[in-house]
Amino acid sequence: MQTTRLTDLADRLLAEARTAHSGRSSHTLFGHHDHHLRQTVIALAAGQSLAEHNSPAEATLQVLTGRVTLRTAADSWTGTTGDHLVISRDRHDLLAEEDSAVLLTVLVPGD
Repeated sequence: MQTTRLTDLADRLLAEARTAHSGRSSHTLFGHHDHHLRQTVIALAAGQSLAEHNSPAEATLQVLTGRVTLRTAADSWTGTTGDHLVISRDRHDLLAEEDSAVLLTVLVPGD
């Protein structure tokens, strides 16, 4: 059984993100090449973003700490600590309104 204390991981990744040139840091908890489910904690320093991209499959986002805004061409959602979002397949970006960490869960299409 594998366990992770998400709050501790989020704190560590946020510390890394604050000093990283990119302003972000991440760690895949589960789901490397041999799984269909991938869970990644992503930390973004305030003002940093993940550029616009497609969602390859079913995906959810849980805000572990901070405040983020996910934007599509037609809609915008701002989430804070504890919020959960089912991500649409529309192109979207993610902006950290303040230092933030999120748990991204993605279903990776099989072979």
